[in-house]
Amino acid sequence: MPRRTQFRDVSEITEHEAQAELIHLANVLKAANIAYFENDAPEITDADYDELRRYNKSLEDKFPHLKRMDSPSNSVGSSPTNGFIKIHHTIPMLSLENASDIIDVWKFEASIKKYLGLCPDTRLYYTAEPKIDGVSLSLRYEKGQLVHAATRGDGRVGENVAANARCIADIPQYLTESPDTLEVRGEIYMSRSDFTALNSRQLQLGQRTFANPRNAAAGSLRQLNPEITRTRPLHFFAYAWGEVSEPLGTTQYACIQRLKTLRFQTNPLIHLCQSVDDLLAHYEKIEMQRATLDYDIDGVVYKINDLALQERLGSRSTTPRWAIAHKFSAEMAWTYLQDIDIQVGRTGALSPVARLAPVTVGGVVVSNATLHNEDYIAGYDSNKKPIRAGKDIRIGDWVQVYRAGDVIPKIADVDVVRRTSQSKVFKFPKQCPECGSNAIREENDSVRRCVAGLTCPAQAVEKLKHFVSKAAFDIVGLGDKQIEMFYRDEHLPIHEPADIFSLSSRDKKNATGLADRDGWGQKSAKNLFSAIDSARVISLNRLIFSLGIRNIGEVAAMDLARHFGNWDNFVRTIDQAANEPAAGINNQRERRKVISDSPAWSEITNIDGIGDTVATALINSFTQDAERMSIERLLANLSVEDVTAPNSYNSAFANKTLVFTGTLGRMTRAEAKARAESHGAKVSGSVSTRTDLVIAGPGAGSKIRKAKELGIQIMSEDEWCVLLENS
Repeated sequence: MPRRTQFRDVSEITEHEAQAELIHLANVLKAANIAYFENDAPEITDADYDELRRYNKSLEDKFPHLKRMDSPSNSVGSSPTNGFIKIHHTIPMLSLENASDIIDVWKFEASIKKYLGLCPDTRLYYTAEPKIDGVSLSLRYEKGQLVHAATRGDGRVGENVAANARCIADIPQYLTESPDTLEVRGEIYMSRSDFTALNSRQLQLGQRTFANPRNAAAGSLRQLNPEITRTRPLHFFAYAWGEVSEPLGTTQYACIQRLKTLRFQTNPLIHLCQSVDDLLAHYEKIEMQRATLDYDIDGVVYKINDLALQERLGSRSTTPRWAIAHKFSAEMAWTYLQDIDIQVGRTGALSPVARLAPVTVGGVVVSNATLHNEDYIAGYDSNKKPIRAGKDIRIGDWVQVYRAGDVIPKIADVDVVRRTSQSKVFKFPKQCPECGSNAIREENDSVRRCVAGLTCPAQAVEKLKHFVSKAAFDIVGLGDKQIEMFYRDEHLPIHEPADIFSLSSRDKKNATGLADRDGWGQKSAKNLFSAIDSARVISLNRLIFSLGIRNIGEVAAMDLARHFGNWDNFVRTIDQAANEPAAGINNQRERRKVISDSPAWSEITNIDGIGDTVATALINSFTQDAERMSIERLLANLSVEDVTAPNSYNSAFANKTLVFTGTLGRMTRAEAKARAESHGAKVSGSVSTRTDLVIAGPGAGSKIRKAKELGIQIMSEDEWCVLLENS
């Protein structure tokens, strides 16, 4: 979904272009509303949704005569579904205008003073309270008795979920000393700890899990069977009111206190502020507490405290003039670093992982973040230049985590002001935590690696997982969990790839077969053995990739396979290079002196896309006795198909790097990749400066943004197919 940097300047858009944009935005935002409010399964982030609405409004402001009847500016939420009785809100449940930065907050106060005709130096009082990331609910009491509970719906008509609301402990069934008519409004939410426990139960029951507490709360509240809601740990914070037969008070703050006396849960962080500076200070205070709260918040809501002024200010079509939501960054949050763990990968790399107090970032609950390597923790990049102003990362620190797009969460900053004597400097291990072998760091390598190779259990398991992965042998029924199980198994172990292909024969010799074990059965065992047999025939490029050799991905494996054609040529050249003088020289300058006298080494390094790094990795793997013997045992079970380099003479895609993104309609992604490669193209999974062309289908997102930033050509699938047919 587009972000602000992709939107065209409104001043440059013609009326005709604006009309088309408004149609598109109306459709996109309608679909987003249905996904969020009706299906409880958001398809875009809150930040992207807010950007789209802002852009829509800016177009309408410039071309007011083009505003559509179904304009997103006129809507709040989504229409109720057919599963519940409809409830008409006596007073509409409005949404809030958003402030994305400090300037927007100052503009908010200025607009209030201008509307009321007040002097610029007039002091205004506000309340500031956390914006709960949950589901809006309105509770109607008549003579103290709860008569219905309604969701927001489209702001005017919601769904009556009273039966479900009565299952929530925070919602009183009866009130004493309350107005005869009282409509209490607030937010249904699920705590983070309850959310984690719920997802664990869902996994155990084989049911779908929830992406975040907000989705879990929404799905739980809108169950057609109230008994399901009763089993879900939902909570309610009251923060507003609708229709009342008598006033609750004269100020926002006083009314919240009155709701508290009526036994409603109100947020303890609500604060009375005397200026915008006070508001911003409280915003920072709440933001820093965000990780310690057991519920999700996505901003702070500011409201004029004086109800008489609220009445004078009134509302626009969908938002009140007297309130605004100051949103947190959707992709960044502060949290507490509880510990640092070391994970050992298939190449022996020791990768540090931050264990964080869970916090929601970009709509996903984040509890881990990558720390890259020991230099990164110490506050330096690979060139020994300071990052984060040279601040190191310690256990017990408060850190700012970010998650842009779908990438793994990372640490953006450290708050050294909050660092205490309890914070501990992390000492990076020099021995492998899995096997105890030395972990060394080679020259020009930013990563420390375990030297044990396949004798290290962690490396062996990770190599096996890579071996059976989709881009390698793709053995259905043998995933990560099964690999871990078989690796530990006493009777039917898999410790190296060749063991996979003897699994069936070894199983027949066991008194208790795989089919008789818990979680298996005759059908699942038979399917696994069949999938293993089908994998005995494999193409050269997939075999090379499956070996999990450092620095050799799918593209490099295909480059090597196309060059050598068959396994014998491939291995023979590696062996020859290993016995030539250049192969053993680490110094780059000395290597270049002898490389012209090393035909096999030159043959490998002169392949387009293959250089010294890949050649060295190949030779290191094939000259290690244990690894070479393992490869030989594997080859005895396989039939390796040759790979022929495509005839790409006259092809428009020869030697071009292509990236496919979004949903393809005319062919599968696998077929598109194969057709591109048959025309001499290389297909990559990510956009970079080396990318020549991006083919985009519906639903394309971050890759399109990156391509536009880099000025890379983008075309549709249809346009690509036309070029393909003419090549």
